[in-house]
Amino acid sequence: MKMKALIPLLMLVMVMVSGCRTGEAQTPEDTAEMHYGEVDFAFLTPRALPAVVTKALIIDNEKVVSTFRTLDSTQENPDSVGSWSSRVSRHAQFNKVRHPPAQMLFCWDSVIDKKTYETRITFSPVLREKMSVPTGKDWRGNTAWYNTLLFGLAPEGKVRIWLQNTAPIDNLPVEPVKITTLSGDKLDACKGITEHPNGYVYYGETPDFIKGKTYPYGSW
Repeated sequence: MKMKALIPLLMLVMVMVSGCRTGEAQTPEDTAEMHYGEVDFAFLTPRALPAVVTKALIIDNEKVVSTFRTLDSTQENPDSVGSWSSRVSRHAQFNKVRHPPAQMLFCWDSVIDKKTYETRITFSPVLREKMSVPTGKDWRGNTAWYNTLLFGLAPEGKVRIWLQNTAPIDNLPVEPVKITTLSGDKLDACKGITEHPNGYVYYGETPDFIKGKTYPYGSW
C-alpha cells in the first residue's frame, strides 16, 4: 500500500500540546487493521539504567492520530550491559495502534541522566512493508510477522529502534528517516511533563551498578 503524505512534525507537536486531531486525520473506525491485528510498541532500558516514558503520540500511515497518556511500563533488559543485547523483547498491553507509525513523538524521563527528553521520529514507508510481509511460521505453526516496534532508551538520550518478530528470529534494526531528541530549554511538546518534578533519585541496583564507572555507562 502506498503511504499517504506525512503530516509535518510541527503539526504533530501542535496535536501533542493541544490534544486535538489534525484536520485530515481519520478515526480508527475508518480504517482496517493489519493482517495480524494491532501493531505493538514497547520501551526498554539497559540493565540498571532506568528511564520511564510519560506520554506518546503517533500519527500512523493511515493518518490515524493516537495519544497515549497511559503506557506500558518501561522495562530494563538484564542482558543489555554496556551495549544492547540481541535478545531484547517485549509485548504490549496498552501500547497498540492499528497501523505502523509514520511519525511519533514521546516524552521520557531518563532517571540515570536526571533529565527529561523529547524524542521525535519520522519513519520510512519501508517500515509498513516490513510489517506487512509474513516471515515464516512461529513456534505454534501460525504465520509469523514483524508486529512489534521496540525502542531502546539509553544514557545521553540515545534511542535505538528494532522490529520484533512473532517467530524466534533476531530483531531487525529500524533506521528512521529522521530522529531528534531534545532536552532542557529546547523541550516543546514535553515541557513540564515528568514523573519526577522534585528531582531524580537512583534506586534499586543502580547505585552499585554505576559505582566506579564513567558516565554514560556504555556504548549505545
